[in-house]
Amino acid sequence: MSMNNMDFKRKLPIPMEVKEKYPIPLEVSEYKEVFDMRVADVFTGKSDKFILVIGPCSADREDAVMEYIYHLKDVQEKVKDKIIIIPRIYTNKPRTTGDGYKGMLHQPDPHTKPDMYKGIVEIRHLHARALIECGFGTADEMLYPDNHRYLSDLLSYTAVGARSTENQQHRLTASGLSVPTGFKNPTSGDISVMMNSITAAQHPHTFIYRGWEVDSAGNPLAHAILRGFVDAYGKPMPNYHYENLQLVNEEYDKRGLKNKAVIVDCNHCNSAKDFTQQPRIALEVLNSMKASADVKSLVKGLMIESYLVDGAQPIGGDVYGQSITDACLGWEKSEKLILDIAENL
Repeated sequence: MSMNNMDFKRKLPIPMEVKEKYPIPLEVSEYKEVFDMRVADVFTGKSDKFILVIGPCSADREDAVMEYIYHLKDVQEKVKDKIIIIPRIYTNKPRTTGDGYKGMLHQPDPHTKPDMYKGIVEIRHLHARALIECGFGTADEMLYPDNHRYLSDLLSYTAVGARSTENQQHRLTASGLSVPTGFKNPTSGDISVMMNSITAAQHPHTFIYRGWEVDSAGNPLAHAILRGFVDAYGKPMPNYHYENLQLVNEEYDKRGLKNKAVIVDCNHCNSAKDFTQQPRIALEVLNSMKASADVKSLVKGLMIESYLVDGAQPIGGDVYGQSITDACLGWEKSEKLILDIAENL
């Protein structure tokens, strides 16, 4: 079947069918509800724990990602009194020009052709392993709102990227989610766009979703992610400094939004894509929290890009556990950073 230049290859199963075929054990679902509540309590202010969304820029292979998550499990035990770790398992990757590796959803094996059905099954399996084997509810980017429900029983955190944050369907879908959903500031750096997204996501709506007319209740856990921006000359600029955090706090107060919260992304434009700067940025944010009670109550956590091996390699590279998209902090530096964060909280 074709429509103009589009070939309709095959009808994919709906999320309910995939969940029925690849279910989560009842006791695991019950455990995840407890995990989600602990995470939600941080965003509502009931808990003073700190959120750390940490993991590879892109999840490119199950074996390396799971080895990394087992490392996270070990360090989580050491910092459990202060930090809740949410593994970043990003299986959908936005591409600035549309070209390049789009993540495991598209290509379960980066060396072979796209296979969307196999991708759906394999990303569900990877997120499920993190929950079942290591006790982690996970984080992924909601690049495609219609696909969220394939993973909705596994995710404890959802991010909306800088290029999607102004999109109506992302905002409306986020309004129907029950887990914390972070909206990144757009690449332009316009904070009002991000705040408008949070406002929309916290309100109820009626809209079309996956062929249904649906009503959403609004998501009180929708919040801000600061990731830096690009200026008019294409230069990356940070927005994690004390003054930036105070301005976002003021924006929250002006709008009367629920559950003031910011997650600071320590990579991307905040680091000018220099992954080695992430520890310095993380500790600066913690110092800003010490300097102001407002900032301390606003900042709920950090987002770190981290994998087994420092840096990045081209697609087709043979370094096990090294990113094939943005450069990441290697495990030894990452473990030290997690322990340093715990010590400085």
